[in-house]
Amino acid sequence: MKSLGRSRLRPGILLLELLMILFCAAYLLPLGIMVLGSFKTSAEAAAFTFNPPQVWQWSNYSTVIEKSQLVRAFLNSVFITGSSVFLCVSSASFCAFTLARRPNRLTGFLYWLCLLGMVAPLQIVTTFALLKGLGLIGNYYGVILVGTAVQIPWSVFFFTSFLKTVPRDIDEAAAIDGATPWVMFTRIILPMLQTVVVTNVVIISISVWNDFMTPLYFLSSRDFWTMTLTVYGFFGQYFSDWNLVFANLILTSLPVAVLFLVFQRLVVSGATEGSVKG
Repeated sequence: MKSLGRSRLRPGILLLELLMILFCAAYLLPLGIMVLGSFKTSAEAAAFTFNPPQVWQWSNYSTVIEKSQLVRAFLNSVFITGSSVFLCVSSASFCAFTLARRPNRLTGFLYWLCLLGMVAPLQIVTTFALLKGLGLIGNYYGVILVGTAVQIPWSVFFFTSFLKTVPRDIDEAAAIDGATPWVMFTRIILPMLQTVVVTNVVIISISVWNDFMTPLYFLSSRDFWTMTLTVYGFFGQYFSDWNLVFANLILTSLPVAVLFLVFQRLVVSGATEGSVKG
């Protein structure tokens, strides 16, 4: 009976594996063309083929770094992304701790308000007017605050889903020992959130780093441009040199790709703890 059941399931498994291979090919083929194209001449890259370059043009990357001011853009992206991640994770974790530990009408309303923020789109016009009134247009701080505000609802939901599964007995034992709410959270609860925090950091970093519209609308000077905006400016200037555009895209996406690969296991574990448990 077991062998019969396995034989019935095997065609379905093979079909699923075939679909997964096709989906992977659909993603990897354009990526391979972009990677190979970044080492080709302008004429070879414009053909958009999967063929390797006749001569590997390593100088494409140095040309991109020099002409697009990529080092400065990289530092801008690191500052904006790091600040947004710190503000979002710290404020969302504190908020989630209160929502999970003090269930009442007010916290319930605030929780659903955060959920509403997950589906409500960013209103560019009103946000621009608000930041202009606060004097935050054209500098880092407006972009950091917008990036933080956009990511907080999801982060609060993620933290709250996990904290609701943490037994309240831990809080009671800490309170008996004289621990304040601040000590209770930072020394007892926060270490239990390690994988959830790492998951938040990685996912928010990828989202903020790859964000194109927010810096485009709220950064006026090229000195504040992020790496995603350098792709936009570089493509407008070198739209016929696809080899340089490909090299710029590779350099822009490489930091977050490395970040995800390094913490991949923790991200998968944290996503399971933050969603399945909730």
